[in-house]
Amino acid sequence: MAGNLDFKRKVYAYITHRGRLLVFRHVHEPGAGLQVPGGTVDDGEGFEAAVRREAFEETGLPGLELVRFLGEEVRDWSEVGIPEVHYRRFFHLRCPQTPPETWHHTETHASDGSGPHLFEFFWADLPDGVPELLTGHDIFLHELLQGDENAWRD
Repeated sequence: MAGNLDFKRKVYAYITHRGRLLVFRHVHEPGAGLQVPGGTVDDGEGFEAAVRREAFEETGLPGLELVRFLGEEVRDWSEVGIPEVHYRRFFHLRCPQTPPETWHHTETHASDGSGPHLFEFFWADLPDGVPELLTGHDIFLHELLQGDENAWRD
């Protein structure tokens, strides 16, 4: 089966602002659950550049600051009928400006060629107010919280 699998490099962004984590839902796809911004790394693109690009494309928030790399995992989707293996890297980004409390943003250039996608964003209080996130998007929240508290509280 391994020969038939498509390998993809993915990045995910834990974007924080004043002790809160940015999460979103797909407005027209409620079954997609709650997620954090992320997507596929383009050919020839580095992971840090990709997470900055994906975070901006999905949220519309300019000036996000990369704080640090949090961790990586390999997720095999073939067990659920998708012939893909994702090499996933998670990063902490900080929003230095004052963002809206909630907003909608349309991603027009999804890396998988689908779209456009309308997202609804909102902030969840750290550490205990983060709702359940889809498909392991919460896997490195503990790493975010164990880091420099000032980095995610500011």
